[in-house]
Amino acid sequence: MNKAELINAVAANAEVSKKDAEAVITATLDAITEALKEGEKVQLVGFGSFEVKKRAARIGRNPQTKMPVDIPETTVPVFKAGKVLKEAVAD
Repeated sequence: MNKAELINAVAANAEVSKKDAEAVITATLDAITEALKEGEKVQLVGFGSFEVKKRAARIGRNPQTKMPVDIPETTVPVFKAGKVLKEAVAD
């Protein structure tokens, strides 16, 4: 499902216009993104949580030349599914 399909599904389920559904979804994603940028954890009870973690610097290998390559430390967003979502998917 892509963003357009999500907008259509939300509009149909909530019985609102596609324009309103798009505005709400965009605002939600923007709010989550801003919170993560500020280092906050976003918890949606039953769905899951979003947070930012640091991935340590490490040495990788170039697969073509087999030479070592320095991979710098990076910050990445992570998502952990909540219990209700895990159970819904497992059924």
